[in-house]
Amino acid sequence: MRIKTINVCTTSLPVKGGVYRMASTDVQSLDSTLVEIVTDEGLVGWGETCPVGPVYQPHHALGARAAIDEIAPGLIGQEVSSIRHLAKTMDERLNGHGYAKAAFDIVFLDLLGQHLGVPVSTLLGGALTDRVPSYYSLIVGPPDETARIAADKVKAGYPRLQIKIAGRNLEEDVATLHKVWEAVGYKARIAVDGNRGLTVTSAIHLDRLCQAIPFVFEQPCNTMEEVATLKGRVTHPVYLDENTEDLNAVLRAISAGIADGFGLKVTRLGGLTKMTTVRDLCAIRSLPHTCDDAWGGDIIAAACVHLAATVEPRRMEGAWIAQEYIKGHFDAKNPIVIENGHIAVPQRPGLGVKPEPGMFGQPVATYA
Repeated sequence: MRIKTINVCTTSLPVKGGVYRMASTDVQSLDSTLVEIVTDEGLVGWGETCPVGPVYQPHHALGARAAIDEIAPGLIGQEVSSIRHLAKTMDERLNGHGYAKAAFDIVFLDLLGQHLGVPVSTLLGGALTDRVPSYYSLIVGPPDETARIAADKVKAGYPRLQIKIAGRNLEEDVATLHKVWEAVGYKARIAVDGNRGLTVTSAIHLDRLCQAIPFVFEQPCNTMEEVATLKGRVTHPVYLDENTEDLNAVLRAISAGIADGFGLKVTRLGGLTKMTTVRDLCAIRSLPHTCDDAWGGDIIAAACVHLAATVEPRRMEGAWIAQEYIKGHFDAKNPIVIENGHIAVPQRPGLGVKPEPGMFGQPVATYA
């Protein structure tokens, strides 16, 4: 089975409700890049990458498409049977840019799964469950409103809440966490996500002022060096997210004992294949983590869920997908949806989702 044609498509994913607010940026619409590959056997597979704007990470939509333009011509005619060989081919075409290569890695696995008649989770080592937990991400907002939404999401079945903070005065963040704790208590696990927005001093102050509230502190400060200085100075477990830009960063954090867990993103780490390496590194040290991505539609969602299903449940912190913040689905017949705070693992071959024909319009680029 060889690659015959590569089509690159784009679609806009407006934020339902208007604005998704984080410490470093507000986003109202996301630009998703989709890669469709057609093989000489007629199989069609899909991949996706969707950075949350240009400042959340050193990734952006135009950069993804420029990187794809460098890589795609060298993939025409290649066999799909060896994911490692295809990864090597991509690296020989372009150094770095894992978030663009991730779209290809996802589509390769989609095609291989279809060819072999197995879901992607099987190719990643095998699912341990048919239903994975999700978590709800609450944007930076007023304390009372955040607490109200948190209580509603617990009633909806979410086992974990991510409360975004920073980018404002510390008193509001502290008030928000106390209000959320009063509203939900032990009914859900709480992660407090600074999105790199706190100074070391502010992180220590917040930790002290919320000492009685059980939560994990996710990426409070900008750099790994800053986060490392919190070790032994804060009482809450600290997870890394944005700093895990590649496999070496994850290995460094584990080796140095900087992180008590991770918020892991499929496209940031270069795709599902590389994510399985990180999954196994975390298993060796019994480190909990998420399996999610920055944003995206059903293709990214399916990729995250397939991977999450292969993680030992006691270390699975949840698979976040953007479904609650976007309208509609790429695949109306087999959408990836959150029900009672959990997501069913697709059982069909490959990713298990197929975008509706023509829904993305004409490709912005074609390689054949």
